[in-house]
Amino acid sequence: MTLDQICAQILDRPPAPNRRLVAVVGPPASGKSTLALKLAARLTDMGDPAMVVPMDGFHLDERLLQADGTSNRKGAPHTFDAYGFLRLVCALQSKDPVIFPIFDRQREIAIAGVGRVDATCHTVLVEGNYLLLNQPPWDELHGLWSYSVALHPNLSTLTARLHARWAEHGKPDAQTWIDTNDMPNITTVLSQSAPADITLTESPE
Repeated sequence: MTLDQICAQILDRPPAPNRRLVAVVGPPASGKSTLALKLAARLTDMGDPAMVVPMDGFHLDERLLQADGTSNRKGAPHTFDAYGFLRLVCALQSKDPVIFPIFDRQREIAIAGVGRVDATCHTVLVEGNYLLLNQPPWDELHGLWSYSVALHPNLSTLTARLHARWAEHGKPDAQTWIDTNDMPNITTVLSQSAPADITLTESPE
């Protein structure tokens, strides 16, 4: 399926209620951010102003992870502010401007007040791992999506991309982190998520 075909299907869905919210979901390193940006650009070119909002801005800070004893599972569902994220997605249904945080991967911290969905935005591409997860409170998101796209590359592709990611960020002992943290998160996404409207193995052009 091409980008134009996906965009046509998105535009067929009504706003819910004032903006059209599209989930772009998949495991770590599946290419969600790239696909969401492509879709937003194409939709905007087609006359439907679109923006991308990442789930990663709701990573819990390292201080909370250390207090909870969950630093070694960063990126798992319970290491996000899921309720805060749910409130943001609900706010995106309005016609108003909405401010959102982003995650700085270089510093491994979430930064508040960096992004803004303008009042002129008609479609929001929300990208993240757990947008279709069948666990509370994540499952409260399911009814908020006008449309959903899942990216499921094969495991060898995901592993290669994760190695490249952690090498770029200078992470020590990347293989151990992939084995003990990234792979369990990948398994969670693939085995515990509701079906998307479409599932792709690679990002289309």
